Amino acid sequence: MNKKTSFKNDYSEGVYPLLLDALSKTNDEQLEGYGLDKYSVQAKMIIQEKLNINNCDIHFLVGGTQTNRVFIKASLKSYESVISSESGHINVHEAGAIEDVGHKINFVKSENGKITPSDIEMIVKSHTDEHMVKPALVYISNSTELGTIYTLSEIEDIYRCCRNNGLLLYMDGARLAQALSSPFCDYKLSDIHGFFDGYYIGGTKNGLFAGEALVINNENLKKDFRYYIKQAGGLLAKGRLLGVQFYEIFRSDLYFDLAKNAVDKALALAEKLSGLGIRFKCRPETNQIFPIFSNELIKYLYEYFDFYIWESMDRDFSVARIVTSWATTEKHVDNFFTKVKGYLDEKGRQSCW
Repeated sequence: MNKKTSFKNDYSEGVYPLLLDALSKTNDEQLEGYGLDKYSVQAKMIIQEKLNINNCDIHFLVGGTQTNRVFIKASLKSYESVISSESGHINVHEAGAIEDVGHKINFVKSENGKITPSDIEMIVKSHTDEHMVKPALVYISNSTELGTIYTLSEIEDIYRCCRNNGLLLYMDGARLAQALSSPFCDYKLSDIHGFFDGYYIGGTKNGLFAGEALVINNENLKKDFRYYIKQAGGLLAKGRLLGVQFYEIFRSDLYFDLAKNAVDKALALAEKLSGLGIRFKCRPETNQIFPIFSNELIKYLYEYFDFYIWESMDRDFSVARIVTSWATTEKHVDNFFTKVKGYLDEKGRQSCW
């Protein structure tokens, strides 16, 4: 049987080998539990130093959904709600985790996955009194679920809008490394760090076997935050497993090197597909790209590759989601392109949207 190459996500592979070695080398050490071990402490210090961020608390959690849930619950009163893009991870792919802890999500439609100040203002103005939920926190993901990134000016505008309306601002950074590694990104993390009450630095989707580093800037949210983590089952007894990985990946430029590979491979594939006349749902900017393929081409490609269908365009065409990772090679990209080109050469360019 032909072994398929997966472009379904950026966590299909287990863990970057150097991190696996680091876990193995420290395996016999007896260390403190619950993230109080020396590696976790050192990891927090090196993240602050490497990314030039300070005056913040850092907590290591296992996954993105857990991190979003814990931070949002800790930040909001029972009657307060979250503003999000309709495609936001908390709104679509977290099984109602935010609703489960008692908070409504006020979502707005967006073609490119990004929320705007006018979107925020519209939600705030339409919630007028105590008979409705009170919007209190704006959630963005960067990069977004559509692989797009916020520009510095967009983040600044959202920050000002939040401050003018008394709203907290939180960033889901599951693919923050990929956003910062994009050629379309016009800032470093230190440039935007202070705009957020909280955000996380994603590891699961960038070579770690698991792990997200939650950064808290808001002084009112720092106190007793470990209680919230523990209550949600997020205070990992063997917290060393997260600390060792984050320490190792930030000791050098590895965190960004892995993300850059993922982004470079996706954009190289996007450029090749564009040369064939393939169009995209939105501009490729990071390691998630969304080409529009005929359904017949998708059926053909499924014989060789795994990927998701994002949405249907009409009866004949659909948007595919292609995701590259730290482990994606030029050969993987070339094989995908060759199959698409071969199909189009045989069937004709009418197969393009």
